[in-house]
Amino acid sequence: MSYKIFAAPLQGFTDAPFCHFHAEVYGGADAYFTPFMRVEKGVVRQRDIRNITSPLCANHRVVPQVIFKDEAEFTLLKEAVLQNGYDCLDINMGCPFKPQVLHGRGAALLRRPELLEALLPLIGEGVAVSAKMRVGVTDADEWKPAVEALNRLPLTHITVHPRIAAQQYAGDMHIEAFEGVLNESRHPVVFNGDLRSTADISSVLERYPALHGVMVGRGLLARPSLIAEWRDGREWSRGERLEALRRLHSGIYAHYSDCLCGDAQVLAKIKPFWEYMEDEIGRKSWKAIKKASSLPKYEEAVQSVFR
Repeated sequence: MSYKIFAAPLQGFTDAPFCHFHAEVYGGADAYFTPFMRVEKGVVRQRDIRNITSPLCANHRVVPQVIFKDEAEFTLLKEAVLQNGYDCLDINMGCPFKPQVLHGRGAALLRRPELLEALLPLIGEGVAVSAKMRVGVTDADEWKPAVEALNRLPLTHITVHPRIAAQQYAGDMHIEAFEGVLNESRHPVVFNGDLRSTADISSVLERYPALHGVMVGRGLLARPSLIAEWRDGREWSRGERLEALRRLHSGIYAHYSDCLCGDAQVLAKIKPFWEYMEDEIGRKSWKAIKKASSLPKYEEAVQSVFR
């Protein structure tokens, strides 16, 4: 069976430059899901529009993800996606952050099956819709009415992170709840959560062969070669990983250096690239990068990774 492997959306990390150069260096994921697009003051945020219309999106498949609290916001976001040349979008039902959840967005949709059902006439033709969800907000059984509602929508698949929103990204996963979603969903299911190695990916696919595929997030940021290694069916040597990492960083760093002004702006954009890579590059280099206060100091710290 041919499984899909998707790159997860992470705010502040997986914008167009990362996805473009990742696809260029490693061959890419089956799709890259964007950090969520949202409505502010009655309009879709311009930075979200700029991200999905960037020329850097041309070399990989992009799926815009949207977060909303009602039908009006969903409609605005869907229209923005379609008007900018896309025929697909992903519904965010997993964001765990309290400001979003308290306003009825993200994981809060798990408790709002009536809103999910109200999307049926709004989806319309010409757009392929998927959803990314958790198994609950504060309880791991909250997925049940949400999945019943999702089963009535014309979705391409649902991606499931088997934690509740209250856990954010830590703690044990609720595997029994995930298995419940897998059994009850009428749509293909994608697994997301704690996939940090090729062995993790293979283990999940062997345990659940009916899966549509997997989605990798922090594991990909910690080891950008992860998807390529899994497709190759082997673990890359450290030398191979570092050479590819050097090329990935060089492309992103050159892009930000060209389009931003001053050390502070460039550092603010490029430092998150290394956030999850302590194990891959070593603590000494990782700390030096985080502490760098100027571009010369940053470049010196980065050089220590590849020496």
